[in-house]
Amino acid sequence: MCLAVPAQIIAISQDHTQASVQLAGVQVEVSLALVEEVVVGDYVLIHVGFALQKIDPEEAEATLALFAEVALMAQE
Repeated sequence: MCLAVPAQIIAISQDHTQASVQLAGVQVEVSLALVEEVVVGDYVLIHVGFALQKIDPEEAEATLALFAEVALMAQE
């Protein structure tokens, strides 16, 4: 089973092949080879260093909130 996680784009390279994303408070570089027309501020699903698709901000934030809730439960 594979897991893709939502992340927000915080910077895009000049040639639009790479992006910096914010993922759980960490900045990660990902490839944009599989997505088109993304801009800084967009949310994308990330898997093994690739942005797979652009996603709705509300869906991304709801998913991230669920991940945070699961993390809290795991700490208890």
